[in-house]
Amino acid sequence: MRAYGSVGRFLALLLIGGCAAQSPVDLEPNKDLVRLFTSALNAADWVGLDSIISPDFQRHSQATPGAEVRSAAEFRALQEEFLKGVPDQRVELGMLLAEGDLVTARAVYRGTQTGQMGPFPPTGKAFESTFIAIFRIQDRRIAELWVEWDNMAILTQLGLLPPPPPPER
Repeated sequence: MRAYGSVGRFLALLLIGGCAAQSPVDLEPNKDLVRLFTSALNAADWVGLDSIISPDFQRHSQATPGAEVRSAAEFRALQEEFLKGVPDQRVELGMLLAEGDLVTARAVYRGTQTGQMGPFPPTGKAFESTFIAIFRIQDRRIAELWVEWDNMAILTQLGLLPPPPPPER
């Protein structure tokens, strides 16, 4: 086995010891939770949302510094605040990948900023942004969320930042 190095030893261990990975069928319920989460957010269905997130739900995001979320109630308050700025907000799921207790989503967030959005006054303009979210599932509920998007792209679409210069040729 020396001839194959550490990769060869790793592969041999997998073959000899088996692999504990879950089959795709086992992971579908986790993906379904993310689908339900998205539907609840799109419908502002707070009762439905409360039924699928943990009471001590946590949300992490560098895109919204200072927006600490350490409970289902804090998450609902944050979502209600988002709706004030973008009442027609919609999330459309694209790709879902699951492994163990994690589900990763690549999705699109769309809306029209008709209200105050953080420090930014209403623009009346529509925007669209692709984002990535990672959900951690525990006891058949969503316990934790990491979500990141490109604030600069959204602010540019809203006319709050100048567009980037064209690439030099």
